[in-house]
Amino acid sequence: MGIVYQTDKRSGITYAYENQSFWDPELKRSKSKRKLIGRIDPETKQIIPTDGRCKKRSPSYEAGSDDYEMPKTMKGLKDEIRRLLKENQELRDQLEKYKSK
Repeated sequence: MGIVYQTDKRSGITYAYENQSFWDPELKRSKSKRKLIGRIDPETKQIIPTDGRCKKRSPSYEAGSDDYEMPKTMKGLKDEIRRLLKENQELRDQLEKYKSK
């Protein structure tokens, strides 16, 4: 049993796995099973335990045309709220117009 380090090409994050080798009598060759231990801290080089469920996007992720990206500043958030409130009011006005017909 040993520890194997593997780097994710998309995100650049290095993960540590516990590696268990065993002999497969049917295939007549050695095989191995890996269990995720955690990710490697790039500064301290220590293993940070993780359960493998982190769904963060990699640094190389590019949003598609249908993906919505939240504003990153408070001013951007406030502008987005104003835009959505205005759009909401316009839709309510349209709804009232159709109801009155």
